[in-house]
Amino acid sequence: MKTIAVIWQTCIVVKQGVTTFFKKIKTTSSNRFINAPAYWIVIGALIGALTVSLGGCGFELKKPVQLPFKSIYGNFTQQTPFGQALKRAILASDGLELITDPKRMDKAQVILEVVHEFKDKVILGRTAAGTVNAYQLRLMVTFKLRTQDGIELIPETDISLFRDISFNETIVLSKEAEEQLLYKNMQNDIAEQIMRRISSAGKIWLDGLH
Repeated sequence: MKTIAVIWQTCIVVKQGVTTFFKKIKTTSSNRFINAPAYWIVIGALIGALTVSLGGCGFELKKPVQLPFKSIYGNFTQQTPFGQALKRAILASDGLELITDPKRMDKAQVILEVVHEFKDKVILGRTAAGTVNAYQLRLMVTFKLRTQDGIELIPETDISLFRDISFNETIVLSKEAEEQLLYKNMQNDIAEQIMRRISSAGKIWLDGLH
């Protein structure tokens, strides 16, 4: 996630720089060949070169976690943002069937149960006048994993994440967007952590069967 954030922030800087460059050209030149398509072509080329450079420096996007199973049942709701993040993470595993219909639970090799999902926002700080100027975002997910035979591969486990965010009532909409982005990153992070734990536990269990 950190690598993606670095690339995204750098892309924003590149875009701002190119925009400034084009504005200067427009004010000093009467040439009309510099148009919108040319603008985006330049940005695309620069971002492409940046991505290649990052790859050469050892940066690369994380690959999806691969689970060692053929099928998995998940009882989590797909109506919540976290449920959607977990579903995407599971479906990114090659050759894995995700079963969500309880009537087909017996067809799954392992059973993933999301026991609890808790999202909270608490006041972290106030100004001298008593106005809130900071919050802490909290997200906790409790899950467990077992086989069809009832073998517990992962006991009931909690994963919690906390993120601090400043607040300014003069830019409420901007702060709300930032809050949603932080929650989304937390949801993706927890989904990835769950996937890694499932992968590790699954490999140990399958190795023990051979």
